[in-house]
Amino acid sequence: MTKNVGSLDKTIRLVLGIALAAWAFLGMGLASTMSYIALAVGVILIATALMNFCPLFRILGISTNKSQL
Repeated sequence: MTKNVGSLDKTIRLVLGIALAAWAFLGMGLASTMSYIALAVGVILIATALMNFCPLFRILGISTNKSQL
């Protein structure tokens, strides 16, 4: 896996991922479908930020990692 997520992109993913996960747990509760969707998206964002790799970016040929440009 070649790193394709840059530092700014990583920070944005972490902040949004944590916010979505927190909203799913605290704001809506786990009873609604929107909470499950928000939690899933939040976990995916956090995981891609921590791995510095986004499979969708690879498919689309995108890289925000400046060392790879």
